[in-house]
Amino acid sequence: MSLTAIALNCSLKAEGESSTDVMIGLLKDALADRDVQLTETTRIAAHDVKPGVSSDEGGGDAWPEIRAKILAADILVFGGPVWMGQIGSVAKRVLERMDAFLSETDDQGRMPSFGKVAVAAIVGNEDGAHFSTAQLFQSLNDTGWTIPAAGAVYWVGEAYGKIDFKDLEETPETVVETVKMVAGNAAHLAGLLKGAPYPG
Repeated sequence: MSLTAIALNCSLKAEGESSTDVMIGLLKDALADRDVQLTETTRIAAHDVKPGVSSDEGGGDAWPEIRAKILAADILVFGGPVWMGQIGSVAKRVLERMDAFLSETDDQGRMPSFGKVAVAAIVGNEDGAHFSTAQLFQSLNDTGWTIPAAGAVYWVGEAYGKIDFKDLEETPETVVETVKMVAGNAAHLAGLLKGAPYPG
């Protein structure tokens, strides 16, 4: 069964390589090992995603096109940094826009994201990965996404540290192994849901 994934990079930077890119790259390779093609990574800060809670806020809003792409994929890789101990403002904007899914149900009561799998890719230089993952997963669950077991991979440096994930000379083995687990579980679950969607 052919499966696809898309990644959202919620870095606060509009351009240039970020640590989130590097973590998403690890997941892309691991998903490919499971015959899942990650077709695109969208840097949200590089697009005019308007504030709001609808699927189209008008006036050149970039969200409708991004929304269509994420809903066309089987797996969403939601990547972003820890910022001030929590997920950053760019990630929060994406979650706010997904709030529209609650009122966009089909005749079985299923949101557009039902049957789609979401995983998290978190990076940062301070503690906060668990809290950020909790914020993401609760919001994604509320808006219809399915979270697999071991659905997140993260790396955080030491407190007051200056090293970014992208600047590490070698990826820590625990991160490598977790990436494989996240990719494997996401691919397995997405395949099951594609073959047997939720009844609603």
